[in-house]
Amino acid sequence: MILVERSAHVAAPVEVVWDVVQRAEQLPAWLAGVRAAEVLSGEGFGRRQLVQAGRGSAHEAEVIAYQEPTLIGWRERAKGAGARAEARTEIYVQLTEDDDEGGTVVRLIVVRWPAGPVKAALLRLGLRRVGADLEDSLARLTDLAAVG
Repeated sequence: MILVERSAHVAAPVEVVWDVVQRAEQLPAWLAGVRAAEVLSGEGFGRRQLVQAGRGSAHEAEVIAYQEPTLIGWRERAKGAGARAEARTEIYVQLTEDDDEGGTVVRLIVVRWPAGPVKAALLRLGLRRVGADLEDSLARLTDLAAVG
């Protein structure tokens, strides 16, 4: 298992940030590496969605954590030719009211279970990139939430 997390302050109320992060169709606007996303079925906990990465891969995702308006998490599994069922990624977005500064503290967490030791070694080499992507995502989310 490989875990990467980043957090940032967003100068917007929790409800405004929640409105952005809980909508699948908003993922490409703020989550780095996502080209498109659509809901396949359901809403809230158990919702299924299709997430297309910028590199052309598609992942079916299921919402596995949902506590309005503070937590959403989903599990992605690769789809398509050559996809390994045992490889998976979980992404969590946790929101907390910032009593000191006002606004919201956003915590992004990525947990990956690679398909085998070679993939694990490659993922560890790319941890800096994953962290940079999370920081970019937080910056984009901050801009989106500020617009409202």
